[in-house]
Amino acid sequence: MMRDVRMKGFRSRTSVPNALAILEGRTGRLPVESVHVRECVGRVAAEPIAARIAVPHFARAAMDGYALQGESTFGANAYTPVELFVVGEVRAGRGTLPPIGKGEAVRITTGAPVPEGADAVLMAEYAEEVPLDESRSAPPHNAIAIVRAREAVAPGKHVGRVGEDVPAGMSIVSAGRKLRPQDAGVLASTGISSVPVVRRPSVRVLITGDELVEPGNIPTESTIVDSNSVMLRALALRDGASDVEIEYVRDAREAVYTAMRGATEDVILVSGGSSVGPEDHAPLVLEELGEVAVHGVALRPASPTGFGFLQKGMSTQTVFLLPGNPVSCLCAYEIFAGPTVRALGGRSRAWPHRTRRCTVAAKIVSELGRTDYTRVKVEGDRVTPIMTSGASILSSTTRADGVVIVDEGHEGYREGEEISVFLYDD
Repeated sequence: MMRDVRMKGFRSRTSVPNALAILEGRTGRLPVESVHVRECVGRVAAEPIAARIAVPHFARAAMDGYALQGESTFGANAYTPVELFVVGEVRAGRGTLPPIGKGEAVRITTGAPVPEGADAVLMAEYAEEVPLDESRSAPPHNAIAIVRAREAVAPGKHVGRVGEDVPAGMSIVSAGRKLRPQDAGVLASTGISSVPVVRRPSVRVLITGDELVEPGNIPTESTIVDSNSVMLRALALRDGASDVEIEYVRDAREAVYTAMRGATEDVILVSGGSSVGPEDHAPLVLEELGEVAVHGVALRPASPTGFGFLQKGMSTQTVFLLPGNPVSCLCAYEIFAGPTVRALGGRSRAWPHRTRRCTVAAKIVSELGRTDYTRVKVEGDRVTPIMTSGASILSSTTRADGVVIVDEGHEGYREGEEISVFLYDD
């Protein structure tokens, strides 16, 4: 049974690597669902997908002009054009024509099927069409005009071959790929309508604190405006959550118990109520309903962070106990909850931030055995820690350009060292 730390403090704290190892061992991607190809962008492919048909599945014109046998144009130039008889016309999506022979051509538009017997397309810019009565030889019975080719066209020129874009059966998408707009386009082009993807996790945010008022209000007396719900909702959606529900919960054990037991989402983010104060009920409620795997981590800020699991029927919910102080809440989400939300949806656990190598301009201080989430300012290729370090000063994260993670094996970084910075902006 877990120890009640309220008004007593933590005897020990779990290291960040050990806490992450527990999460990685206990959480994995959610089951597979199918979505229409129009809705697959941003989702993660659950399995490899192969082309159902070749693209194109017929030889098609790559230019507007005349389909013909390339050999028929050999020797043609602007001064001595080669004449061919026009025996028909084919346009994209409007059927096909009978085979053509040597010395014959058909008008054709881009994307239209090249008739059998033709192997090249003469561009309209190098062609001149004239009436039949200008012919110097007897036309075939089906001729409708004469075209004069002012350029020789090699066989295969301006003709899209069958499977030139995508051969039938070729792997289009690998499992685990986050699908992009162009992926959806290729999938659709090969006749695929239903795409198997990893189900996105649902998230519920429980905001605890009798002093909080909802965003959009002006605080009065001793109330303060809740900012964590806005931040956590945006972070969870960034990480692939399907939806994020917000619920405000009173600082009372019964209220926390009812809210946690009633939540049906894959992930529950509890904001506040996780530390050592007399109204911090969330850890004991989680222990009563399920399991607290970690409570208290060697992390600054966010040391009161915890997490555990609830078993409801055949599904397991992951519950994160996040500190109420906004910077601590952000830190705890980024390090623990964010990777889990991404992994549930089939994405990488790695941080989604762009990184940059910078030189330390002013010493970054930490302690051995503790991981530090240090807000920093980047100027050029030099990085400096933000002087304001309070866990409740959320504006420090807007003044910062990013964050440096000092792991538990370092006492910080001295001036002149080169380090990696996680940048807040894309």
